[in-house]
Amino acid sequence: MTTSPARSPRLLIVSAALLAVVGVALLGVPHSQEPPAPETSSTVTADQSSAASAPPADKSTAAASVSTTLAASTPSVLESALPPHGEGVAGDRAVQQSLEAAWPSDLPAADERQLLTAGRALLRADATGVGRTKWPDVFPDSDQAVAPAFATVRFRIQAANARRDGSSSKAVVHLVWAGTDRGGTYTDLRITDLFFTRSIKKGEPTWTPQPRI
Repeated sequence: MTTSPARSPRLLIVSAALLAVVGVALLGVPHSQEPPAPETSSTVTADQSSAASAPPADKSTAAASVSTTLAASTPSVLESALPPHGEGVAGDRAVQQSLEAAWPSDLPAADERQLLTAGRALLRADATGVGRTKWPDVFPDSDQAVAPAFATVRFRIQAANARRDGSSSKAVVHLVWAGTDRGGTYTDLRITDLFFTRSIKKGEPTWTPQPRI
C-alpha cells in the first residue's frame, strides 16, 4: 500500500503569504491604467446629432461659385450644367443659356447666323438623312438610299451657337439635340460639334462644312 507524503507546514505558510502579496498588488493598481471603456451608442448618437445640427453652407455663396465656374467653362462643365434628361421643350431655354455661358460670343452676328443656319441643316441631314443632297462634299453617297440613324419624328435641336475655332477663318457650331434612334430609344442632351472654314465665293464670305471623320 503506497501513501502520499505529508505536506510540510512551512510550504503551506509560504504559499499563503505569496497569495496575500499578489492580492494586495492587484488592489493597488490605479484606475487610470485600466483599459478605456468602449464607446457607447449614446456617444455615437451625440456625435451624429452634432454633425446634423451644423449650419448649412450659404446658398448665395454656392450659387456664386457655380456661376463663376460656368463663365470659365469647358465642355465637361457644360454637361454638368445642363438640365436633367427628359426635361423636354421646357428645358431648352436652360440648355441654350448654358451653351452661351460655356462659349461666349466671338463672331460677327452675320457670320454667326450663317453658321447656325448651316449647322442646324447639316446636323438634321446627318442624323435623319433629310437634305443630304445639299452637302455632296460631306455626304458623297447622298444619291444612294441610306437608312437614317435617327427618325425625323421627335428630332429636335435643343440649342446651338457658333464660335471661332482658333482663327477668324475657322469656326465650330456647338449643337445640343434630341432624337430617337433606329432601336426606338429616345435620348436628349446629345452634344455635337460641326466644323466650318471661311472662304470667299463670288465676292461673298461663305462658310463651308468640313467632312466629319
